[in-house]
Amino acid sequence: MTEAPRPLGRRPLVAGNWKMNGLRKDLAEADKICAATAAGEAGDAEIVLCLPATLLAAAAASCEAAGVGLGGQHCHGAPAGPFTGDISAEMLKDAGATYVILGHSERRAGHNEGNASVREKSRAAFRAGLVAIVCVGETRAQREAGDAMAIVGSQLTGSIPGEATPETLVVAYEPVWAIGTGLTPTLKDIADMHRFIRERVEADIPGVGGSIRILYGGSVKPGNAADILSTPNVDGALVGGASLTAKDFMGVAGVFQDRRLAS
Repeated sequence: MTEAPRPLGRRPLVAGNWKMNGLRKDLAEADKICAATAAGEAGDAEIVLCLPATLLAAAAASCEAAGVGLGGQHCHGAPAGPFTGDISAEMLKDAGATYVILGHSERRAGHNEGNASVREKSRAAFRAGLVAIVCVGETRAQREAGDAMAIVGSQLTGSIPGEATPETLVVAYEPVWAIGTGLTPTLKDIADMHRFIRERVEADIPGVGGSIRILYGGSVKPGNAADILSTPNVDGALVGGASLTAKDFMGVAGVFQDRRLAS
């Protein structure tokens, strides 16, 4: 599979992951992002805000009016049950979400979420009508040992259900060592990994790899967004800290303002 300009069907996607940040007063920043998106400042890109579950319902109306999607940050595999403190994909959907982040490295490490768990939760997302943003990525030690692609390949094969489609799945590559550190891989490293991800998904699920959107995440900010988002096989970004303010987030999403999707 060769590197090529983005096909017409792969609409750019910029998703903001607020993580465990944000109170109701901080929805003012989400409202600014909505206003900027409605004004065309993200061009043809799709914008999604993955907010804490406590804010989803409160943000739903303004996001819907602006054409901004909402996402959760994790979900349980079951639709309901005796799982104190958890949230189901159906609950996220009911609160207004259309996306959910799954398998983020902070949950893989901090909550012992393995590939099988991410696969189960991905199926739950599909069941509820959510798009799963499945995260993969290697640690610094794994990259330095030359194991980055082996690790990411294992995560892809183990985490993505075989029934995934380009309409229900987004993959986000986030090298663990770059998240929140200010460090980023070289553009060649990003291009090589995104090409590998596309090829691996296509090998695992024929007919899907060429059409899914693959996001880059890991210290994406206005200063490096243009270069990263111009890299082959990068269809957008999963933005962490820079998504907490409208100025920084739109500084990333604004890369797409004047772009067209022609191949």
